Amino acid sequence: MNAAAFFGTQQFVSQSAPGRVNLLGEHTDYNDGFMLPVATPQCTTVSAARNDKPEFEFYSSTLGSAVTFGHDQPSPEGFARYIEGCIRLLQKRGLAIPPLRMHVTSNLPLGTGLSSSAALEVATLRTLRALLGFALDDRSLALIAQQSEIQYAGVNCGIMDQMASSLADSEHMLFLDARTLEARLLPIPAGSELLVIDSGMPRTLAASAYNVRRAECEAAAKALGVAALRDVADVADVERLAAPLRQRARHVVSENNRVLEASRGVSAERFGELMNASHFSLRDDYEVSIPELDELCELLRAAAGVHGARLTGAGFGGAVVALCRTGGGAQAGASVVERFNASGRKAALLLPTTTHPRTP
Repeated sequence: MNAAAFFGTQQFVSQSAPGRVNLLGEHTDYNDGFMLPVATPQCTTVSAARNDKPEFEFYSSTLGSAVTFGHDQPSPEGFARYIEGCIRLLQKRGLAIPPLRMHVTSNLPLGTGLSSSAALEVATLRTLRALLGFALDDRSLALIAQQSEIQYAGVNCGIMDQMASSLADSEHMLFLDARTLEARLLPIPAGSELLVIDSGMPRTLAASAYNVRRAECEAAAKALGVAALRDVADVADVERLAAPLRQRARHVVSENNRVLEASRGVSAERFGELMNASHFSLRDDYEVSIPELDELCELLRAAAGVHGARLTGAGFGGAVVALCRTGGGAQAGASVVERFNASGRKAALLLPTTTHPRTP
């Protein structure tokens, strides 16, 4: 059921927010570090209208799921938790939120590491801002969205996904500093374009491993006597740590340095080298890759016109991203997907895409 059918003759407001692909800076945001995400053309759209009943009614056309709950009651588990979190946090700021009917649709693939949850949260907050007329800037929306995921969905996430969904576009990289919240748009390396492939492998271990890695990083920072691993600039300084804290810290410190180098402006070839190094670090030191992601990246690196490739997102499944020569991404992606799927797997090309969804 689309939004028009859901609302019928009732007037409604719609806003969208994109997912994100992280080019460099994986698992650095909760270490107060640096990142270089870019927004996806795919997005999530949330539509809303006031409800004449004293309850919330949410419907996800993507999931085919309807939820109804009282204005003063908690929502059930699932997609509604992300929306409810945004509403409750606005209420805690003193904003009056009436009972609402809300419709969600998305062409962001779920479970691929492209941050569909952040897109849902940011789209929800943008829609509420448009419907109710409150004044909060996009940076504030990102911070509220992050807290919605932490407090209501139970995911102790960093700030990257929500900041990227709220501030990034699909034509630039967004340099992010998780500590200062500095955010600035930077050009994608000249003569290049992005290629994203969904491995078809669900990220079944990502949530539990994420919490373990975060705890390991906190322990490593404590052992090094710093507030966060962002405060370590020289990767040699982590070598005195015992395993596995040494490996976890080595990834974070080296990854931060890769982002800082790339943010100063490098060639497409050098950016590709940094992406390759990032993947090897995620595979060997952070241990969040799986054989299928490694294989996809190897196939991409061997493809004509590909400068470099790495997993993107938390790991343990999901998507990989590559930097390609302009105009070469579709051919390289199609060739790699065909080879990877020859054994019966179900990878899919997500970018480049010819479809740029718009807010209805």
